Amino acid sequence: MSKHAKKRTAADDEKAGRAPSKMKAKTYERELAKLHVELVKLQEWVRHQGLKVCIVFEGRDGAGKGGTIKAMTERVSPRIFRVVALPAPTEREKSQMYVQRYMRHFPAAGEIVIFDRSWYNRAGVERVMGFCTEAQTERFLQMAPMVEKAMIDSGIILIKYWLEVSQEEQARRLEARIEDGRKLWKLSPMDLKSYSRWYDYSRARDAMLAATDTDFAPWHVAHSDDKKRARLNIIRHLLSQIPYEELPRERITLPKRQKPAGYREPDRPLTRIPEVF
Repeated sequence: MSKHAKKRTAADDEKAGRAPSKMKAKTYERELAKLHVELVKLQEWVRHQGLKVCIVFEGRDGAGKGGTIKAMTERVSPRIFRVVALPAPTEREKSQMYVQRYMRHFPAAGEIVIFDRSWYNRAGVERVMGFCTEAQTERFLQMAPMVEKAMIDSGIILIKYWLEVSQEEQARRLEARIEDGRKLWKLSPMDLKSYSRWYDYSRARDAMLAATDTDFAPWHVAHSDDKKRARLNIIRHLLSQIPYEELPRERITLPKRQKPAGYREPDRPLTRIPEVF
């Protein structure tokens, strides 16, 4: 291929009616490394400017939310990029205003908070699995835009992502969890129940998007059958949503180490781990 030739993208394949080509691991790692550098620049800008950023990840089971969040956060500070993945509510939390347990995790100045599932549980899993009433869901869908408008008016930058995956790819990923001992923890009884209710989730998703895709807090949809492409596209999109600049920094040089001044390693025997590798 000529160095001036245009790279073939998944969108090109879709337009041509071809099955999208999977991104090669080497290409993915190279592009991800570039984006990691930009995420660090964003991190420092958010801290310097005292910005408050809230990122919501929603989507079907197996759509790749966790992997995307991991790719986004593996090279930044967990003190600035905070990931929130709440367990099922306690009895006390069930008695609170619905969004109350999420509010305490909202970002303060200089923080980026990522919700791995969020208050939108009510519009998705709770609705489909019967954990709330239809009236409660409808009330939530009316209330959510008002809460999000209040968040934005308070200075929070709110960015919402919905990850969509095909039936075939979802089935492949969930089956892989069954066969792979490293992934068994990802497969819960709730995942199995939700797997059989594809179209109930589709209806719930459609109602959620229709009610909460607002001008001030729109949903950004990413198709994630190719996880590598989806991760890169989402990170790139995130970087485009928050204007930032690279902050100047002083040149870093390692200082000279102190002299031993008579120090010697002790003779006391230590219990060492077996060196198997």
